Amino acid sequence: MSTEQRAGRPRASSRETIAEAACELFLEQGYEQTSIVDIASRAGVSRSSFFNYFSSKSDVLWAGLDERVTAFEHRLAESAGTDAADQVRAATLAVAESFAPDSLALAIVNATAMGLEAEYERDAALRRARVARAVSARLMRGGADRVRAEVAGAAWGGAVLAAIEAWAHDGAGRTSLERFLSIAAHAAAPVSSTVPAGEVAQLRVVVQAAAFDQTLAFYRDVVGMPQAEAYEADGGARVAILAAGRATLEIANPAQVEFIDSVETDGDAPSDRIRLALEVADTATAAARLADAGADVEASARETPWRSLNARLRGPAGLQLTLFQELGPEP
Repeated sequence: MSTEQRAGRPRASSRETIAEAACELFLEQGYEQTSIVDIASRAGVSRSSFFNYFSSKSDVLWAGLDERVTAFEHRLAESAGTDAADQVRAATLAVAESFAPDSLALAIVNATAMGLEAEYERDAALRRARVARAVSARLMRGGADRVRAEVAGAAWGGAVLAAIEAWAHDGAGRTSLERFLSIAAHAAAPVSSTVPAGEVAQLRVVVQAAAFDQTLAFYRDVVGMPQAEAYEADGGARVAILAAGRATLEIANPAQVEFIDSVETDGDAPSDRIRLALEVADTATAAARLADAGADVEASARETPWRSLNARLRGPAGLQLTLFQELGPEP
């Protein structure tokens, strides 16, 4: 590079130019051995110009994510209502917005070559802690007790950094950060409930099914409830326990049942004394899938006054099922 080109470089320099120069040097001579003066010289800017963009050498790697963590903190601090877990998930997915591959992704993949493994772990812990504090504070405002909120905060802090690391190793720029954040959010979500803890740790519905294999295949493979446990005993005794997300017990008086039947059906499929309601992502699609697998449709999908899309079916073992999809607030 000529002297004239180097002299003209400051006018064209930017955060990206300095970050690129820093990463080149980290790879060439190591993180610890690279000074801010070295980075400024390689980028063709003055030391003072470096500080117009970054507050420290570490900031070169973390500035992009730090901007998004700050936005994450503000978003949760300004949110209100009891749907705290949903707001945490939305804020997490928003981290991916306009997050192009940067020096952090390069550093994650080349941490050993750059000699910054220990430095990275220390700095990553600080960002996990920031996310954790923002999440726990929001969940407590939504009604969660402190212990649950702080456990959930730690889970979400780990989820965000784990997603970014997976994205980097998978080839940032060739794959979607939002996809990895969505996977991480799914893993962290179960500990984010703001429902108060009670004396019952689990609700389990026990169903007697003479056609055991057919019933198991329907609810496990067609409905989509993963098998968590299975046992056998003498005399051909068999049992399988299927996972179904969050469990609740809905208790309704006769007037409420009659009202639900009028909304959910045409009046020709009254509720059994016990009916299973399963939340799904797409009621119409799920109902069609279950019907194709042998379930009887008692009431087709229809929107309720409380903005859910409900369908009623009769599945194996005589179980009456309501599929419901939460539609959210009016657009």
